[in-house]
Amino acid sequence: MGNTEKKTNENPAQEKKQILLRLSPSLHNELAAWAEDDFRSINGQIEYLLSEAVKKRKGDK
Repeated sequence: MGNTEKKTNENPAQEKKQILLRLSPSLHNELAAWAEDDFRSINGQIEYLLSEAVKKRKGDK
């Protein structure tokens, strides 16, 4: 029989998991300013910071 699996969308941005994140207004403002300094969106900045924290944690083991 033929392959009945649907091919996943090859756009990596659409494969990302979504989460709801609640931030205090002051933390949001700090992240927004930092993101602007680094020419990123707030979402991009949070993803970058989390990725760096995971890399650091893996390197510490």
